[in-house]
Amino acid sequence: MTWILTVLSGACFILLGSVGDCKEKLSSRTMSFHQTQLGEKQGQVLTRQRRDDTASPSPTFTACKLPLTPYELGVLDQNTHETGFHGDDGASFTLTWVGDGTGVILVLSTISAPLDSFFEGASSRLYRSADYGKSFYDISHLINNTFIRKDFGILPGPGNSHQVILTAETPVLNNSGGVIFISTDAGVSFKSVQLPFHPAQPITFHFLNPEYLVVISIDGGLWLSVNFGAVWIKAHEGTYSYTWGSGITLFFSSSPTGTVESDRRGELLLKRTEDLGKTFTTVAENVFSFGYIGGFLFASIIETLGAPRVLYVSSDQGDNLNKAKLPSASTEQFYSVLDGDEDMIFMHVDDAGEESYFGTVYISDDRGILYSKSLEHHLFGGEGKSDFTNVTSLRGVYLTNILEEDGRIRTVITFNRGGNWRALNKPQNVECGEDEGNCNLHIHGEHSRFNSITPMLPLSDPTAIGLVIAHGSVGDSISSTRPDVFVSEDGGYSWRGALRGAHHYSILDSGGLIVAVEAHPRDGQINTIKFSTDEGQCWKVYNFTKQPIFFAGLASEPGTKTMNISVWGYRPDENNQPMWVAVTIDFQSILTRECRTDDYVQWLAHAPEGGDSAMDGCVLGYKEVFFRLKKNSVCRNGRDYVVSRQISPCPCTREDYLCDYGYYHHENSSECLKQPEAVDQTLNVCQNGEEVELIPSGYRKVPGDYCVGGFTPLRREESAKRNCGSSSQPATPSEHSALPRETMVLVVACIGVVTVILVAVASVVYTVTRMFYRNRVPAYRFSALQFQDDPERVTVTNRASVDSDDDLIE
Repeated sequence: MTWILTVLSGACFILLGSVGDCKEKLSSRTMSFHQTQLGEKQGQVLTRQRRDDTASPSPTFTACKLPLTPYELGVLDQNTHETGFHGDDGASFTLTWVGDGTGVILVLSTISAPLDSFFEGASSRLYRSADYGKSFYDISHLINNTFIRKDFGILPGPGNSHQVILTAETPVLNNSGGVIFISTDAGVSFKSVQLPFHPAQPITFHFLNPEYLVVISIDGGLWLSVNFGAVWIKAHEGTYSYTWGSGITLFFSSSPTGTVESDRRGELLLKRTEDLGKTFTTVAENVFSFGYIGGFLFASIIETLGAPRVLYVSSDQGDNLNKAKLPSASTEQFYSVLDGDEDMIFMHVDDAGEESYFGTVYISDDRGILYSKSLEHHLFGGEGKSDFTNVTSLRGVYLTNILEEDGRIRTVITFNRGGNWRALNKPQNVECGEDEGNCNLHIHGEHSRFNSITPMLPLSDPTAIGLVIAHGSVGDSISSTRPDVFVSEDGGYSWRGALRGAHHYSILDSGGLIVAVEAHPRDGQINTIKFSTDEGQCWKVYNFTKQPIFFAGLASEPGTKTMNISVWGYRPDENNQPMWVAVTIDFQSILTRECRTDDYVQWLAHAPEGGDSAMDGCVLGYKEVFFRLKKNSVCRNGRDYVVSRQISPCPCTREDYLCDYGYYHHENSSECLKQPEAVDQTLNVCQNGEEVELIPSGYRKVPGDYCVGGFTPLRREESAKRNCGSSSQPATPSEHSALPRETMVLVVACIGVVTVILVAVASVVYTVTRMFYRNRVPAYRFSALQFQDDPERVTVTNRASVDSDDDLIE
């Protein structure tokens, strides 16, 4: 029998406590592997018709390869550890790291039972490693060999917490509640806890205090625990979704009448508790859905009977809600929150037309209320995927793809948080020949990964300054042919071709080491890993096993501090049955020397090579000088490495300002001109309980920009001395009609866990419900205001993600 391994969503890292599409994210602690038989039919997702994004073959380059020295080969062989999980016939493995720097990994192996078996045929095993995956031990006896859920069975605590929660698969029939196992010592021991309810989705830790837990039960109850699950209190009923806000603030939506589909009729109440369920405040009424990201609270509300939904925003935890001042858009268009922090929001607004495939990116002010145009023709695929990527290794850098009028997909990048965008430069070691004038690097993102063109998204990390690794192609537009791996060492200003063909890659030792594994070997099996100690300029190849395996994924401790990497896969055992295999390589064995001061060099970020202008490096109001590892220094940064930088302010220039609401940047001028359809008017904004009249003058400073002096356009704000806040809340309609004809839905899409279906009390209903929803796929209706990942604050809903109307903002 022939077997292959496929990774769920391509080595998908699942952020526990979130709902939505599974997103790859290094800060997450959990990842899942899944094995399927060759030829097994995969699930399909309905999408818009795929456009032609094929370009001419990409120009080639020659990757630099260096041989291993005999010493390096011998040391790596001594520090490579292989574990075969003999006798384990689990169809999927879920890995979870517990704590930071503990070396503890918990692995859950599960075999799902048939839907009509009521778990009689299901089984699971629990393994533990305390040495970064070099050895594993079966600890199933610590939980009495209980069957642990496959979908959200392991829940690790935040940060350096040693807390872990295991959720048992418990039949609803004849059981008043579910069962969890809790550990406070990173899985050395577990304690069983009988729950007074059945959880409908993952239990969510507070992002700072792991003692605080919250979850929604299958009957819509909102349950809270303040002592790590020992005691649970039912705080509210009829709950639809919730999210942690700032501090211990918890937002949630609930039905005032307890009727079904209250969210579809806009009858939900948005509430807030600031004392863990003791008291409640109603933030807004007539809510369809809500979300929270980067300190901003969003709510979709119906103001008047039969009117389209309106988006309201709060930057003060719901004390004051203001209507978002976005340019006009019909209800046939959708909105998506691409990224956000405490300073601003990136918002995608779909262009008119069901088959447009693109839209416009707007960026907000620091209150999340006023929005200015940043990028047109922004690609947003019919599958609900955006290529918008935050390059976290350098401040202010984002890259994404646009759909040009000629149907080509091209990559653009911004170095000043959306102030302006430009094409990527041609890689330094790629020659384009006669096409030199129309030759740029184009990066593959979510759109390509969804269409199985690339296995991974672009990768960067704040500890690896300037380092970016991505799949791409070189030419006049992106190509659907085989992509190659490209590396930038300066945050995207310049690039080099690093590896031919698609790879899985990971950053170790704060950027001092990069490892990669070929994604599509000719025979489907691998036995080698590539690594580089000079930011991808040259690579060495190590044969880590004598028996090749079918590759499942790379697994390393979250972050980039570790020097250990695990290659997971499968090979047939002596009985020709699938056997899981983990091979862990400790690269610290060849990077034995700790880096010294003379191993680092000063580097001015955002500055052209050889430039000497006083404004070189000035981005968002200041310069940054970093101390980076020299490429020829073969040493390790170590776990104690901290990024060192020096900051100096810059005078303001036109580049530090955006065009204000109602203004646009003319393509042939640096001036901001008033939009023809805009009329002279003041904008009323509620701020600190007082209404402020804002008079746009054409320019506003980029949020998060700290320049001083220099170019300073006038922008007036006058206080009207009128109280606002509760009085600024949207008016309440006297009655509700049926679901309005035009719908705008906001879908929360975070690194994610598959949404768990509400379980009925009766066994027949329970079984039918599971059978029905497991075979349903998301139906994107292109009217969603969708949230992308926020690693700390996520919105959780107990509604099934089978239709966009059941999720976030309409």
